[in-house]
Amino acid sequence: MRKVLKDYTLSAFIAGFVAVLVGYTSSAVIVFQAAIAAGATPVEASSWLGIICVSMGALTVYLSVKYRIPVMFAWSTAGAALLITSLHGFQLPDIIGAFVFSAFLIFLCGVTGLFEKVMNKIPVALASAMLAGILFHLVLEVFTSMQTMFWPTFVMFIVYIFGRRFFPRYNIFFVLVSGVMIAWLLNLLHYAPVNFDILKPVFTMPTFNLTVLMSIGIPLFVVTMASQNLTGIAVMKTYGYKPKISKLISWSGFINILIAPFGGFALNLSAVTAAICMGHEAHPDHDKRYTASVSMGLIYIVVGIYSGVVASLFATFPKELIMAIAGLALMNTVNSGLTTIFDHKEEKESAMITFFVTASGVSMLGVGAAFWGLVAGSLAGMVLKYKRGNS
Repeated sequence: MRKVLKDYTLSAFIAGFVAVLVGYTSSAVIVFQAAIAAGATPVEASSWLGIICVSMGALTVYLSVKYRIPVMFAWSTAGAALLITSLHGFQLPDIIGAFVFSAFLIFLCGVTGLFEKVMNKIPVALASAMLAGILFHLVLEVFTSMQTMFWPTFVMFIVYIFGRRFFPRYNIFFVLVSGVMIAWLLNLLHYAPVNFDILKPVFTMPTFNLTVLMSIGIPLFVVTMASQNLTGIAVMKTYGYKPKISKLISWSGFINILIAPFGGFALNLSAVTAAICMGHEAHPDHDKRYTASVSMGLIYIVVGIYSGVVASLFATFPKELIMAIAGLALMNTVNSGLTTIFDHKEEKESAMITFFVTASGVSMLGVGAAFWGLVAGSLAGMVLKYKRGNS
């Protein structure tokens, strides 16, 4: 613990806070809607959201400190979106059983090392291109937000430019403060009644219905692994970290099995918010950026326990403000990803294909664009290498 405190900086805390702010406000409502679609009561829906927050926060803190690298977990946003459209007509105990089944398959991928073998074959350029493609639209939100909320977004952008030059370590902090101040002066903050209820986990005994396992469990497993865990590992590698892939996947699957009866539908490695905690703004020392993920984890534990209070607090911020903060926090990450693509000339064409497919946002068979971008780039790379080798 002394080592963690010694490595800690204000910029690391700020990065963790921004990561929670972006992650929670951008997709918490999707998790709540998924719970309601499953037939959960409002109390049960709060249990879903709270138990996932506490679990992913605790796992983030533990593994980040254990391995001294930024290891961040999140709920599966793609999985929640899948559930919203797929749960109609099924009983809640059967749905919970599908969550347990999906988590068990994830755990199996970890302990067998199968997922790690696949990840080790992905070139750095393609991983960087996929990350840049994922974050591309978030960066564009900085400028599209100016159409509906010009002054706060414009001021944040100007502060960001000056911050990159004069105070890069605390740049995002001043961006956040400036945006909130302008929004407050212009009366753009939305105040709501505060709910002080503490998390009360609700247990549902799982039942295993073959139809539901096939209809919900397997698609949830595929989406979580292909659209979430794969991307999360790629982000870590892009920033030069060498995670123990099989152990991380095993941990996420194991904890997911434990929390599934309480509504923990899918626990996976973070991608977008992870990038916020891995950049130079989080900490100038590459080996100490794990403190940013520790910050994120600790905040998420508090968010989970006092989910009603935090939800009310985050609800005060306009959507445009949140998206603009996220875009500015990730702008340098996209720049680094594109730079990596052009640094690897032999893989440039296949990497650009990965970038374009991923940035397109196309979704097929319930699997997101990140997976298909990687598939398209890998196939293109094999064809182009074959052509060069036989020409």
